[in-house]
Amino acid sequence: MPEVDRIGVVVPARDEADHVGACLAALAEAARHVTVPVEVVVVVNATLDATAAIARRHGARVLERSEPGVGAARAAGVATLLEGHDPTRTWIATTDADSRVPPAWLEHHLHLAAAGADAVVGTIVLPPDATPGHAAWWRHYQRGVDGGSHRHVHGANLGVHASAYRSVGGFATLPVHEDADLVHRVVAAGHRVVWTTEHSVVTSPRLVGRAPSGVAADLRAWSAPAG
Repeated sequence: MPEVDRIGVVVPARDEADHVGACLAALAEAARHVTVPVEVVVVVNATLDATAAIARRHGARVLERSEPGVGAARAAGVATLLEGHDPTRTWIATTDADSRVPPAWLEHHLHLAAAGADAVVGTIVLPPDATPGHAAWWRHYQRGVDGGSHRHVHGANLGVHASAYRSVGGFATLPVHEDADLVHRVVAAGHRVVWTTEHSVVTSPRLVGRAPSGVAADLRAWSAPAG
């Protein structure tokens, strides 16, 4: 397979005016750590706030949709990124608008892709000042981490070679768990998946998220008093 010479990043965003600027600033810093072109598409779906305007000010390509749904948003973003481009030379990464990738995130993905990875599945962390308030959730999360590997799946920290992505049909238009569904199909198809705990993505500790089931729902469940 030819060497990857382009990265596309998809960021679904629904009413994320408070977070999307920091998300895109972090992606811009990560892009400075690689030598290949990086294009960011923010898919603004069913949004009433200034998310789209903020994303444009940060230089992102903005795709506005009236329909809600994170699966459809990620799928539309990837389709836009691949228009007119060679999938055999493109790496697709996804994160979330309430998350901040670390500086070496894209560099790490490219390194793993060059070593033969068809997909990279990473972990998340909470901001340092939020972790103590979510200690029970964090202990539970860490039980799923074994050394440098794990079995968590987050759209906030996910990458896939565009050829592998297309070969399994891409993101399904699911309201939740579109990330886990894609990874399941990539694994089932025999593609090489790297599960890494390096360069975790910092994600929001909010208790009410944009998807009906996700990290916010998990945090809320683990924060609820027993009884």
